[in-house]
Amino acid sequence: MIEPAAVAARLEVLQERLRVSGAQGVRIIAVTKAFGLDAVDAAIEAGLADIGESYAQETIAKLGDRSPAATVHFIGGLQRNKVRKLSGLIDVWQSVDRIELIDEISSRDPGAAIMLQVDISGEASKRGCAPDDVAGLLERAVGHGLDPIGLMGIGPIGKPEDARLGFRRLRALVDRFELRECSMGMTGDLEVAVEEGTTMIRVGTALFGPRPVRD
Repeated sequence: MIEPAAVAARLEVLQERLRVSGAQGVRIIAVTKAFGLDAVDAAIEAGLADIGESYAQETIAKLGDRSPAATVHFIGGLQRNKVRKLSGLIDVWQSVDRIELIDEISSRDPGAAIMLQVDISGEASKRGCAPDDVAGLLERAVGHGLDPIGLMGIGPIGKPEDARLGFRRLRALVDRFELRECSMGMTGDLEVAVEEGTTMIRVGTALFGPRPVRD
């Protein structure tokens, strides 16, 4: 059971990390994947306005019967055949990385806010479009009536400093295309992300503790 008081206490520590890093106006996406609905409720009670989910079936099971008083971001790998079931539950689709998803989301969730996930690590285990594909995907999204609000990227496994160059490149793309949001940085590398200009950090462990092992 995730206790709201524990989340509130961890949030204070997280906010201090952000303050020391010089963050201003950075949104905290509370990543509740693998946790139950109690984590969502605890995050909202602690004052967090953004929730992040990564697994389609879990999101449907967790949120299908209710609409939390928060903005729900889908940040995990997304299969085209899951979009229909997720439509109506997701406010911001952060992990859009190919034409097929743009076409499906525009069909199932017209006018939706999306973010393109860009490969900034070069690791085979991570998703994302190539930086050179961003322009074409943005054009496709706009042409299909979607609202591309920004870009998202995941840093490489390793030391926080290893993420700096990728974060810098992602921020440069956000600026080049005059987008509003830059989603980069997690519990381990958020300071580097702040220094490189993130507007959103995606944090789970720092708020809820170790993530449960999925069955």
